[in-house]
Amino acid sequence: MEFLISPNAGVAPQPLRETASGGESSRVMLALMTVASGGGGGRTLVFDEVDAGIGGQTARVVGEKLRALAAGGQVLCITHLPQIASLAERHFSIEKEQAGDVARAQVAQLDGEAVVEELCRMLGADTSDTGARRHAEELLAAA
Repeated sequence: MEFLISPNAGVAPQPLRETASGGESSRVMLALMTVASGGGGGRTLVFDEVDAGIGGQTARVVGEKLRALAAGGQVLCITHLPQIASLAERHFSIEKEQAGDVARAQVAQLDGEAVVEELCRMLGADTSDTGARRHAEELLAAA
């Protein structure tokens, strides 16, 4: 079986494995899982780069679909977009540190003010930026 996709209007369908970026592959998986989410709970889905090449309202829609999938199981999503992150039930920060030849990832759960600060960072602003803080708080409130 082979999936053919046309990621952009006017582009002829081509094999997914040959043409899709990591983000497009994740979004195709998200679409398939959304359609198939009718049964069986207890599953864990992991999405990485689901936000590649999108932003704005499209990111919000992707975030809402991820949240709907989470209602029937667990969804882990690595995202760089505050529109998606703001819709999460739990927030984590992951930082990679390089020490010589060894790379280690540090994972920390965020809550309260730390979530707002991380959303500010994702917006490309300093935590002291009042406009970014307001935007981050509005994203969380709208979730």
